[in-house]
Amino acid sequence: MAGFGMLGLGKLVTHPGRREELVEVLLDAAKQLGSVDGCELYVVSRDAADADALWVVEAWRDEAAHRASLDLPEVRAAIERGRPLIAHFESSAKLRPVGGLGLD
Repeated sequence: MAGFGMLGLGKLVTHPGRREELVEVLLDAAKQLGSVDGCELYVVSRDAADADALWVVEAWRDEAAHRASLDLPEVRAAIERGRPLIAHFESSAKLRPVGGLGLD
């Protein structure tokens, strides 16, 4: 994996019973992000303690690459598909890695 300058971590809570629909939308988006310049990692995980929650971890070369991705038609389409499934964003963080296993 190439080095990255920004990590994003977010907990999304869906409307009751809609989590798997959002998983599908986000995994489709992940396929699209594989060809987006600057996206190094995009992982979707089910929350083991909350049947309606997901966690998304993103790694980007830098914040500018992430911002630029939000203007891409395929990313905008995924956002529009996913938005009605999300009840709220419970928490999020932008992190600047300083070192550790797996970082260049």
